[in-house]
Amino acid sequence: MRLLHTSDWHLGRSFHGAGLLGAQSRFLDHLVDVVRAERIDAVLVAGDVYDRALPAPDSVGLLSDALLRLVDAGAQVVISSGNHDSATRLGFGSGLLARAGVHLRTSVDQIGIPVVIGDVAIHPIPYLEPAVAAGPLGTSERTHAGVLRAAMNRVRATPTDQRHHVVMAHAFVTGGVGSQSERDISVGGVAAVPPSVFGEMAYAALGHLHGPQQVDPHIRYSGSPLAMSFGEVNHRKSSAIVDLSGDEAVVDLVPAPVDRRLAVLRGDLEDLLTSRAHDEAEQAWCQVTLTDPIRPMGAMDRIKGRFPHTLELRFEPQGAPVDLRPYAERLEARTELDVCCDFLTHVRGGAVASEDERALWQEAIDAARLGRSRSSDEGVVTPVRPRAAGAA
Repeated sequence: MRLLHTSDWHLGRSFHGAGLLGAQSRFLDHLVDVVRAERIDAVLVAGDVYDRALPAPDSVGLLSDALLRLVDAGAQVVISSGNHDSATRLGFGSGLLARAGVHLRTSVDQIGIPVVIGDVAIHPIPYLEPAVAAGPLGTSERTHAGVLRAAMNRVRATPTDQRHHVVMAHAFVTGGVGSQSERDISVGGVAAVPPSVFGEMAYAALGHLHGPQQVDPHIRYSGSPLAMSFGEVNHRKSSAIVDLSGDEAVVDLVPAPVDRRLAVLRGDLEDLLTSRAHDEAEQAWCQVTLTDPIRPMGAMDRIKGRFPHTLELRFEPQGAPVDLRPYAERLEARTELDVCCDFLTHVRGGAVASEDERALWQEAIDAARLGRSRSSDEGVVTPVRPRAAGAA
């Protein structure tokens, strides 16, 4: 039996404003090719199929097309819902889809009903919100460890004749390393689940953490197929082929296609624009941190001249002077024009206002004052009208 473990597709997500749907579509093309080439029996998707509970129509269409092609390629598909998914929407039509080889598990009452493929029993466990799932699972321990332990008790109590047992879960398991792009699922500051919860399983296919990693010999996160934060710059995205022909699961990683690599750059502007050491970043999604003592004018436009796919520009000046006087003292005897120009200097990292900019500020201050006067009569002196002849 050959399984392909993947998770955290987050269909419909964007990366710092850049849409990922095209890259996600190409990943799913790759997944279909792997299923055909490697003769995969079942594809396991361990949660977070969509990026939000109410997915956009193009995301729904992409999933529909992918499921059709995966089944046509010869695999059954087993999907459990994650913390980003709407269990109700993702689970719609699950009974009908199961007849076509797509098995959706999104509710508590389905825990303990395995998907049986050959001599393997696959136990998909949807994401369990402790406050919601504890009651139906019959546990008073309202933690992630508590509800998953109760779910696994239900799994173990299920009578099956299959040789191998595989569990799917969407959780933070102790030993896993997170990244910037996962949503916090902690309850009362507690989110971790001990690996021992999945004891006796031939393999635990996990979702939620976006970095591919092994937390125990038989417990693994496939990770997300695409990077979703610059904190994932060193991730090597992949899916996991799991062979269950012997007594133990044998895992082989299949690298995911890289639609556009990430680069994290740091330094002063002129060095970043001229150094040949940054040649490889010219076609990457870039996060750039400038260290110039004074923020350069038009920095983003100049950076994009060399690195056109820059998505984030940060500014961390090195050696910039710091004024330690109290704020009230710094404003004492400062005119409105001075305060406005000081603000401009602050947001530009020390670049003082030019004479033309000071003139523009003054024009704006005068216009604001005039507008306030017209709206509230503030400071307006009413002209004295001459009295008519004979008036008292």
